[in-house]
Amino acid sequence: MAQATVRVRMDENLKREFDALCADFGMSAATAFNVFARAVVRERGIPFSIQASDSPLDPETAEALEDARLMRNLYGPYDTGEEAVKAMLED
Repeated sequence: MAQATVRVRMDENLKREFDALCADFGMSAATAFNVFARAVVRERGIPFSIQASDSPLDPETAEALEDARLMRNLYGPYDTGEEAVKAMLED
Protein backbone atom coordinates (compact mmCIF):
# COMPACT_ATOMS: atom_id res chain seq x y z
CA MET A 1 0.00 0.00 0.00
CA ALA A 2 1.34 3.41 -0.94
CA GLN A 3 2.12 5.80 1.88
CA ALA A 4 0.98 9.44 2.06
CA THR A 5 2.40 12.22 4.18
CA VAL A 6 0.14 14.27 6.41
CA ARG A 7 1.42 17.49 7.93
CA VAL A 8 -0.11 18.89 11.09
CA ARG A 9 0.64 22.30 12.49
CA MET A 10 0.33 22.77 16.22
CA ASP A 11 1.69 24.89 19.02
CA GLU A 12 5.24 23.77 19.85
CA ASN A 13 4.40 23.37 23.55
CA LEU A 14 1.42 21.16 22.64
CA LYS A 15 3.67 19.10 20.35
CA ARG A 16 6.24 18.66 23.10
CA GLU A 17 3.53 17.50 25.53
CA PHE A 18 1.94 15.26 22.86
CA ASP A 19 5.27 13.64 22.03
CA ALA A 20 5.93 12.99 25.72
CA LEU A 21 2.51 11.41 26.24
CA CYS A 22 2.90 9.27 23.13
CA ALA A 23 6.23 8.06 24.50
CA ASP A 24 4.46 7.19 27.78
CA PHE A 25 1.98 5.15 25.72
CA GLY A 26 4.91 3.43 24.01
CA MET A 27 4.36 4.90 20.56
CA SER A 28 5.48 7.72 18.33
CA ALA A 29 3.28 10.66 17.40
CA ALA A 30 3.00 9.23 13.85
CA THR A 31 1.78 5.90 15.25
CA ALA A 32 -0.74 7.71 17.48
CA PHE A 33 -2.12 9.62 14.48
CA ASN A 34 -2.39 6.36 12.49
CA VAL A 35 -4.19 4.61 15.38
CA PHE A 36 -6.55 7.56 15.62
CA ALA A 37 -7.23 7.71 11.85
CA ARG A 38 -7.89 3.96 11.59
CA ALA A 39 -10.28 4.01 14.55
CA VAL A 40 -12.16 7.06 13.24
CA VAL A 41 -12.62 5.42 9.83
CA ARG A 42 -13.62 2.07 11.35
CA GLU A 43 -16.09 3.57 13.86
CA ARG A 44 -17.12 6.52 11.69
CA GLY A 45 -16.62 8.78 14.69
CA ILE A 46 -14.25 9.48 17.57
CA PRO A 47 -14.50 6.10 19.32
CA PHE A 48 -12.03 6.21 22.17
CA SER A 49 -10.18 8.23 24.71
CA ILE A 50 -6.57 7.81 25.71
CA GLN A 51 -5.53 8.93 29.15
CA ALA A 52 -2.14 9.25 30.71
CA SER A 53 -1.27 6.86 33.50
CA ASP A 54 -1.41 9.78 35.91
CA SER A 55 -5.15 10.24 35.32
CA PRO A 56 -6.85 11.80 38.35
CA LEU A 57 -9.51 9.05 38.15
CA ASP A 58 -8.92 5.59 39.50
CA PRO A 59 -9.25 2.89 36.80
CA GLU A 60 -12.63 1.63 38.09
CA THR A 61 -14.19 5.11 37.99
CA ALA A 62 -12.70 5.86 34.56
CA GLU A 63 -14.12 2.57 33.24
CA ALA A 64 -17.55 3.30 34.74
CA LEU A 65 -17.61 6.75 33.13
CA GLU A 66 -16.61 5.28 29.76
CA ASP A 67 -19.32 2.61 30.11
CA ALA A 68 -21.92 5.30 30.85
CA ARG A 69 -20.73 7.38 27.89
CA LEU A 70 -21.05 4.38 25.58
CA MET A 71 -24.32 3.18 27.21
CA ARG A 72 -22.88 -0.26 28.02
CA ASN A 73 -22.80 -2.44 31.13
CA LEU A 74 -25.63 -0.43 32.64
CA TYR A 75 -27.41 -2.26 35.44
CA GLY A 76 -28.66 -1.63 38.90
CA PRO A 77 -31.40 -2.31 41.40
CA TYR A 78 -34.05 -0.55 39.28
CA ASP A 79 -35.45 -1.56 35.89
CA THR A 80 -36.31 1.99 34.83
CA GLY A 81 -35.29 5.54 35.57
CA GLU A 82 -38.78 6.19 36.89
CA GLU A 83 -38.34 3.47 39.51
CA ALA A 84 -35.05 5.02 40.63
CA VAL A 85 -36.59 8.52 40.92
CA LYS A 86 -39.60 7.13 42.82
CA ALA A 87 -37.27 5.39 45.30
CA MET A 88 -35.27 8.60 45.83
CA LEU A 89 -38.43 10.63 46.45
CA GLU A 90 -39.74 8.13 49.00
CA ASP A 91 -36.77 8.75 51.31
